[in-house]
Amino acid sequence: MTDAIDATDTPTPRRKPKPERTEIAGRPLKPSTLMMGHGYDPELSEGSLKAPIFLTSTFAFPSAADGKRHFEGITGKRPGGAEGLVYSRFNGPNQEILEDRLAIWDGAEDALTFSSGMTAICILMMAYVSQGDVIVHSGPLYAASEGFVAKVLAKFGVTYVDFPAGASPEEIEEVIEKAKCQAGENGGQVAMIYLESPGNPTNALVDIEAVKAARDKVLGKPCPIAIDNTFLGPLWQRPLDHGADIVAYSLTKYVGGHSDLVAGSIAGAKKWMDPVRALRNTMGGIVDPNTAWMLLRSLETVELRMQRAGENAAKVCAFLKDHPKVEGLGYLGMIEDERQQDIYDRHCLGAGSTFSVFLKGGEAECFRFLDNLTIAKLAVSLGGTETLASHPASMTHLSVPHARRQMLGISDSLVRISIGIEDADDLIADFEQALEKV
Repeated sequence: MTDAIDATDTPTPRRKPKPERTEIAGRPLKPSTLMMGHGYDPELSEGSLKAPIFLTSTFAFPSAADGKRHFEGITGKRPGGAEGLVYSRFNGPNQEILEDRLAIWDGAEDALTFSSGMTAICILMMAYVSQGDVIVHSGPLYAASEGFVAKVLAKFGVTYVDFPAGASPEEIEEVIEKAKCQAGENGGQVAMIYLESPGNPTNALVDIEAVKAARDKVLGKPCPIAIDNTFLGPLWQRPLDHGADIVAYSLTKYVGGHSDLVAGSIAGAKKWMDPVRALRNTMGGIVDPNTAWMLLRSLETVELRMQRAGENAAKVCAFLKDHPKVEGLGYLGMIEDERQQDIYDRHCLGAGSTFSVFLKGGEAECFRFLDNLTIAKLAVSLGGTETLASHPASMTHLSVPHARRQMLGISDSLVRISIGIEDADDLIADFEQALEKV
């Protein structure tokens, strides 16, 4: 017979994996290597090489004292959060392993996962804003992100000031100064600076370093700079290295990479993650165990997939660049603007595989091109193994007012293309025959 557990006993911490090797011969291990096992100990799961899918709603506590201590962390009565598994709305093994591995790619202290990219963005913003506050954001944003700020948060007395992605340091400083004055008039503060770089769908880049400098100069005490890094992350841009505090992803895209799941994440210092974690605990929205498991699988090949897609995109754009029916390209490997090139050189590690192509004509010409593609699929989303093409003005950004779309460069002649991992010559042949029909 075992001794009864004394409720006053010191709680037992959750069993953690053995101390992990993060370097070899003094050399730090690369993220692609750590994706194979970081955060998981087979001994804790019957020796299973890969983490099982933990399909459970709740977790048994080793003792009542453990349960109390975990809930003290969950509810904020004790700093540090839960020290063990509690309930699947809060945490779970698959989700925790996934969050540990996602943090590695961006060099972040902590990460949180969500049921979609928009769930991540919405809960992130709600965790930081109060009535009277102002959000500063770049443009363009993904239409749902812009709509959430302009339409939903507006119902609760939150306003915004925006600036174009390619704005100069002086222009960025002026916008933050304007937001500070607006917040003062409303009895609030500048609660967040929210960026999307590259912007969807134009690929316009934001100068993160200039934004940080302007924030520090104008606001004094820092509000978080958050950035949607979906188009280039996690391989081709590391925003936290350039002054951002929080990096957000639609994991549906490159990280998931197979067009078979929907999820999102944010990462950054724990001090920025804790308020968001607390709101996620209340609202739910954490990614489910099965999707988390699928993302763990995908992270093992994310570098290979993105490299192949990036190489394909360079070849396809080299063909499209000189085609007589193409007016221009929004591809980061062929930037013509000096300011944008400077930002790219400082911030980016690769040109990516999603770009915009401007056809001569308008909606009718774009539709004819899209309807005649055979290998490339006519669908929204991006970052999958297959090549996708869509018409943002009539699809993903249809809800954005026409005048604003024009101001942001989302014209009727723009087609957004996400290159996959097919054979590049086959893709070029497909684009060539479709353009012949225009």
